[in-house]
Amino acid sequence: MPSPTTPSIPTRRRRVPFQPLPVRDGLNATRVVLPANGDGTDGAPRWETVLDHLIHRFPDDEARLREKVAAGEVVDHLGRAIAAATPYEQHARVFLYRDPPVETRVPFEIEILYRDDDLLVVDKPHFLASIPRGAFIAESALVRLRRDLGLPELSPAHRLDRVTAGVLVLTVRPEVRGPYQTLFAERRVTKVYEAVAGVDPSLDLPRVVRSRIHKERGVMRAFEVPGEPNSESLVELVDTRDSEAGRPGGQIGLYRLTPHTGKTHQLRLHMNSLGLPILHDNFYPTFYDVRPDDFSRPLQLVSRSIEFVDPLSGEPRRFETTRPLQEWA
Repeated sequence: MPSPTTPSIPTRRRRVPFQPLPVRDGLNATRVVLPANGDGTDGAPRWETVLDHLIHRFPDDEARLREKVAAGEVVDHLGRAIAAATPYEQHARVFLYRDPPVETRVPFEIEILYRDDDLLVVDKPHFLASIPRGAFIAESALVRLRRDLGLPELSPAHRLDRVTAGVLVLTVRPEVRGPYQTLFAERRVTKVYEAVAGVDPSLDLPRVVRSRIHKERGVMRAFEVPGEPNSESLVELVDTRDSEAGRPGGQIGLYRLTPHTGKTHQLRLHMNSLGLPILHDNFYPTFYDVRPDDFSRPLQLVSRSIEFVDPLSGEPRRFETTRPLQEWA
């Protein structure tokens, strides 16, 4: 197991912004914070009304924005309708429903592993985003489950990358969201992953991998950089078998990965740093593009199990998926 002497890394709890509009068709309203107003010179835009700024920010949606404002569907932080003439106020918060993009359906279903009044635990398939983000809105586990199960207040207690499959824990009621999200934020959860990658007979395993991971907003890949480690993973080789893909050494291995921290792409980076990139990883060691509708080569990484002491009942909880990895099945 990871070393108990590793210095703890502080975590910050995010305060969930108040939403004056309810979830609609599985989707939260979009929150827009109005930036500082310019003076109209040197290219600094100046807006006289809230609607002016919204059209500037979402130019392709101008017609629909005007319709939504006219219908009273754009509101301020108190739920008051924004009119076409509502004056611009910098740093104010505005809420509205964005029209979701047309998306290709991810052709895999979500399996429910456990459900009660507080928790919903599912087996998320590869290629399905955990939450609405970027080009993946309706095709996310959260929106699908909200719609299919009629649970508008459903919220994830943690996240999985879109290309990673496996156990995902969600809370059913807002009243219990905080304790479960805090459980994950404070790393009081044991997560075990499995991955398929090449084999290096000269590599001494098991071993704990520590590094400093840096991820910039808007940049798809994360990077290991010099400095004090902020990530830690235990890497164990469970089994090996001959490879049919002609990989070096002629073998592939099944690995058990136990992260002690939860940095973006942590397990993928740590396996790559060992010279064992996870099969079908299009980010590491080098990026290559994959079409959004290409579901033929899923990343060979699965969140196999999650275990914790329930913060409400004090009882031990353990959830596990039997989902096979394509290259090992």
